[in-house]
Parts: sequence; structure tokens; C-alpha cells
Amino acid sequence: MEQTFNISEFTSKVAIVTGAASGIGRATVELLHARGARVIAEDRDEKVNELARDGIVPLIADVTEETAAQQAVELAIGQFGKLDILINNAGIIINKLVMEMTLEDWDRIFAVNIRAVFLHARAAMHAMKPNRSGSIVNVGSYACFQTFPSIAAYAASKGALAQFTRTLAVEAIDHGIRVNAVGSGDTVTNILNHIHQDGHAALAEYGKHAPIGRAAQPAEIAEVIAFLASDRASFMVGAIAMADGGKSVVLPA
Repeated sequence: MEQTFNISEFTSKVAIVTGAASGIGRATVELLHARGARVIAEDRDEKVNELARDGIVPLIADVTEETAAQQAVELAIGQFGKLDILINNAGIIINKLVMEMTLEDWDRIFAVNIRAVFLHARAAMHAMKPNRSGSIVNVGSYACFQTFPSIAAYAASKGALAQFTRTLAVEAIDHGIRVNAVGSGDTVTNILNHIHQDGHAALAEYGKHAPIGRAAQPAEIAEVIAFLASDRASFMVGAIAMADGGKSVVLPA
């Protein structure tokens, strides 16, 4: 089936995007909305309210809570009548060696990076199933497959996300719902702001080690997310689409 890009390809579509206040999440909300989607923008950060406009409804919630997933889906249906797309973007990282890591550190990483994905995917699928259509995109990382010292919890959570994506995909496709993930590389976002004085600069520097020689901008990853969510990716099921500037295809220097 021949398909072409349509600037209004998400007209009539309703989406939920988690981690929407900044970075990749914010860029994804703005891109989907610009192409016609109506969006529930979910984040625990009150800055998500800055996205409020016709067709974008902010939701302040902790993605790790079961009630947050239920509230997001109910808000999508209540405001816009249905749910077509879920983007599980919320994520955090911690840089600690295993022997220095607390149980609280470990549990928090897994709560945000995989528990929240499960909760939102489960709630979204119940809403999508009656329509026998839908798309779920999980935002992973090169850490779905690679690692280095100090990111044990993050890498383990992203490895879990990759396997969750694959398993959910084969369960969901029987209901007409496609599930895929994007494996993002170093992207200039706020994810390292709690670790570095200038998190953006640190990520830009890390990005130089990829074959492409730079970090991504959030809008570049949002384009991949939008593609996976769209009908243009209609034959993609359980894929981990790497958008990491080539980092996952070379050995570390």
C-alpha cells in the first residue's frame, strides 16, 4: 500500500504523551498537535501547563501512580471522545555505581522507566481495544542494548522496556493495536540537570562520541516517534527503532 506524508496525518487522532513538560515529550506534543492531533500532555512538572491551548489539555500527575494512567485515559475520552495514540516518554536516569546505589534509587528508576509504561499501556489498551486500532510508542534508549559503568538501574530499566515492548506488541496486535519503541541516543534535554550544572552541555558533549558526531535535538526524536505512531508505520510491530546517531552500531572507543 503506497503511503505519502501528510502534514495533517493526525487529524481526528487523540494522543496521550507522558513526560510532556520538556525535552522530547514537549517536542512530541507540539509535533502531533501541529499535524492535527488532540493531545493530553501529562507530567508531574507544572510547566506542562504552558502547553495548554485548543487541542492540548495538560494533566499534572505522577506517571508512576496507577490513578495517573487511569486519569489520563479518562481525560482523553472525556475531552475528545476516544484514544488512538499513547507515547510513553517519561524517563529518568541516575549515575551511581551499583555498590553506591540505594534501594530507593533503584526503585525510583524502575517506577518511572518501566512501571509507568506498564500502567499507561494497560489503561490505553483497554480504551483502544473496542475500536480495534491504536498505536503505542515507548521511548527507550541505546541503553536498551548497551551499557557502561554507573547506569545499571537505567540500563536495566531500558532493557526491560525493550522486552516489554516486544511482548506487548505480540499481545496487542490481535486487537489491531501496534506497539513499538524508539531507541533514542544522547538528546539535548533536561534529563541530566540533576547530575550536571549544565545538563544540556553535558549531553551535547556526550553526543560527540556517536558516529554522527553530535547529540540530537528533541524535535529529531519526536519525528521518529510521530512516524511510529502514524499509519505510515502500519507494518511495524514490536520494533525498537534506533535513533541514536549510530551509537548502537559501533564498539566503544
